[in-house]
Amino acid sequence: MHIHILGICGTFMGGVAQLAIAAGHRVTGCDANVYPPMSDQLRQAGVELIQGYDATQCAIQPDVFVIGNAISRGNPLLEAILDQGLPYVSGPHWLAEHVLQGRWVLGVAGTHGKTTTSAMLAWILDDAGMAPGFLIGGVPLNFGISARLGDTPFFVIEADEYDTAFCDKRSKFIHYRPRTLILNNLEFDHADIFSDLAAIETQFHHLVRTLPSMGLIVANAAESSLARVLNRGCWTPVSHFNTAQGFRTSGDDAHGQLALHDENGLIGETSWSLTGEHNRANACAALLAARHVGVPFDKGLDALSRFINVKRRLEIRGCVRNITVYDDFAHHPTAIATTLAGLRRKVGPARILAVIEPRSNTMKLGSMKQLLPDSLAAADLSFCYTAMLGWDASVALAPLAERFTVDDNLDQLIEKIASHSRPGDHILVMSNGGFGGIHQKLLERLKQ
Repeated sequence: MHIHILGICGTFMGGVAQLAIAAGHRVTGCDANVYPPMSDQLRQAGVELIQGYDATQCAIQPDVFVIGNAISRGNPLLEAILDQGLPYVSGPHWLAEHVLQGRWVLGVAGTHGKTTTSAMLAWILDDAGMAPGFLIGGVPLNFGISARLGDTPFFVIEADEYDTAFCDKRSKFIHYRPRTLILNNLEFDHADIFSDLAAIETQFHHLVRTLPSMGLIVANAAESSLARVLNRGCWTPVSHFNTAQGFRTSGDDAHGQLALHDENGLIGETSWSLTGEHNRANACAALLAARHVGVPFDKGLDALSRFINVKRRLEIRGCVRNITVYDDFAHHPTAIATTLAGLRRKVGPARILAVIEPRSNTMKLGSMKQLLPDSLAAADLSFCYTAMLGWDASVALAPLAERFTVDDNLDQLIEKIASHSRPGDHILVMSNGGFGGIHQKLLERLKQ
């Protein structure tokens, strides 16, 4: 089959392309911005890439056009496909029919922690010799790739609640039909799609309705939103974690320890490199999901001792003059606060300079601007890049008093960060995008 993918350089669609190539299909694709690193990965995989969405691409005549959810009505190629009556499907639809069908799908859903938990789960299964396929919205450093077809029944997928495509406004995860499902947490997000938390809960319940009665839901007992979802109807056994009466984790960040407990006491423990309550909860969920496909807790814990985490999760990008620069994908206020808390536990009383780019659709709309001051409270100084905002970040961050700086010019912001930096500092850059290459630019500036 020849497929032509619109929006191919996004993380998800790029992963679909790589899986399609591995499955023996011919893949071509286009995007508005064909640039590294995804463009390099795709070309190395044998994908022919086209810059832009010119309607003349209809002449390629693939068996089907696969449409990414970044493509909207008015896109010239999409309009030509519709006008000519050419065959098209969404990315999740194609993935479900041609990759996931007939496999034991392990889905990881939730507002936060999907990528890390998916990476943990895939690694636990791989370490146990189960060689799963996977599609993860980041690069797990244990694998060095974000997608793998695999040749066993098992497939781990990051189950995103974002919408499917211009023609299908259900969440992507509705298409995946998992047998094992992790529900990590559930907060309001994606204000460009969902009107409120209840609307997202409805999509999560649609997902719950697709699970077989012989499957398993691994749910965070500390989340009232998930309890509401399950109370709307559940036909699948549920294993809860994060509960004093059931499965839970504990640990010591200073000594790199992770322990798993149930109602009868300690199950097992291991050493590992991650920190924070959120990562211990992610680990608990992954261990329970892995047990559902046959990996005992002791083997799962042993695998986590060799888990390296995901690229852009408190990733150290460099150290200059004893000033360390980190890159993290955090962009929701809860994730920002959690990431800062994890770094604070790691560095103790050392100064933390938080640098944020509120570039997600939710943040650009200002839906959560009032939560930003509290999310940044653990930082000694905060810097906010405001180029894409339609609201006044200075007003929103005013509760931080003299501890914040805003600027809509990236070079000027870098100068301000550098001028406030001193040896021993930890600069935490948080964005769900490339942030204009700020990490390397800042490191170069600090060398001066």
